[in-house]
Amino acid sequence: MEPRAVDAAGVAHETAGANARIVSLVPSITETLFALGLDRQIVGRTGFCVHPRDKVREVRKVGGTKAVNLDAIRALHPTHLIVNIDENERDTVEQLRAFVPHIVVTHPQTPQDNLSLYALLGAIFDRMQQAQRLSERLEDRLREAATQAFAAQNVLYLIWREPWMTVARDTYIAAMLRLVNWHTLPDVRGGAAGAARYPTFEFDDAPWLAGVDRILLSSEPYRFTQAHRDALARDSRLATRRIELIDGEMVSWYGVRAIEGVAYLLKRASAA
Repeated sequence: MEPRAVDAAGVAHETAGANARIVSLVPSITETLFALGLDRQIVGRTGFCVHPRDKVREVRKVGGTKAVNLDAIRALHPTHLIVNIDENERDTVEQLRAFVPHIVVTHPQTPQDNLSLYALLGAIFDRMQQAQRLSERLEDRLREAATQAFAAQNVLYLIWREPWMTVARDTYIAAMLRLVNWHTLPDVRGGAAGAARYPTFEFDDAPWLAGVDRILLSSEPYRFTQAHRDALARDSRLATRRIELIDGEMVSWYGVRAIEGVAYLLKRASAA
């Protein structure tokens, strides 16, 4: 059978048969595989793959996105492994290549990239009609976003503390936020020399902080709470800044979650 789909690593994949056994090391991809109707073929997932909650509990855990249990995966005899460039360690993936026949690499960087992600998974696992339906739903959301005008805001999107960590502008998160005219600070890109895609900083050494209108505390990977928000609100260095909690899954999970995520951001921005 001729290859039909090319993944983010440039590898062409043939259409899998009905007996494909899939292990996903990417939480948002796991959710998307279920949305494509692949329930019976998903045999392994990480402990962070928690959606859809009523279905993932039936799937064997194989460690985390970084701390992967190779022996657990080997015992499942997968035909396909789904990984992501940002979320999984390259060395681990190379070890898995020794016994997993097909490794599918994903790397969506913008909301629009989800359209090609749906098509990729749909082509590999023979779910093209389901993938097309997801694409139509996301395209509707993206058109809705494009027709609305939002006031420009500079935002600091926090994903970690001790040390404080945020996102560069070439991340999927930053691209999602731009749909509602929210622009992340600092204005850095991970592809630039010496720059990180998820840079650390200190509030006392961040001259760009003066340009921040809004501070967003994500619910993941660090679970910021109301107590963290209240503590920052008392910090004199952040006076006049709007500080609020935000659902990290809605902003950072690609795949099927992007459909709901775009709607979530539109609602948040409209209420601002």
